Amino acid sequence: MRWEDLFSDLELQWEAAEAAELDAEIADRTRREAAYLRMLDRMRPAIGSEVRCLLRGGPGPGPFAVNGRLSALGVDWLLLNETGSTELLVPRASLLAVRGLTAVSAQPGHEGRLAARLDLRHVVRGLVRDRSVCVVTLLGGAALTGTLLRVGADFLELAEHPLGEFARRAEIRSGWTIPFDGLAFIRRS
Repeated sequence: MRWEDLFSDLELQWEAAEAAELDAEIADRTRREAAYLRMLDRMRPAIGSEVRCLLRGGPGPGPFAVNGRLSALGVDWLLLNETGSTELLVPRASLLAVRGLTAVSAQPGHEGRLAARLDLRHVVRGLVRDRSVCVVTLLGGAALTGTLLRVGADFLELAEHPLGEFARRAEIRSGWTIPFDGLAFIRRS
């Protein structure tokens, strides 16, 4: 009888040690896998959800806060739909923080080949094709209003004109060449 109690106790200790070892291994693997997550992987499940973003640039010192529905994102950009019909194109480099993401993350590297190649330049080229009137906000907070004319490898060109007017080559007062590194966000109505 005593031997049975001893073996039973040893068996329970063995099972407890195995369970503790398994728990430690699971925790370690979870930490390792989280190390491979990118911001893109954290944000992808939130497409269609309301989020709050803190951005570089904007009026005044400190971060600029915007709220909107995350409608699309790429490897180095995100698109927010603000209230009304305003869209905000945000380069990933100007994003400081996001609130409103779910606890779920997407699988790293599974955004698809097309989405992996659609960088900020491709999205801005779409605005050029649309001849959309935009407000381009720079990291220093300056806002330039006009129509995007051209996109290069690391810059965009803007024909400056007031909102509500169209960019006519003969009437363009001035144009700006803006490096992507200086871009805080682009707002389009």
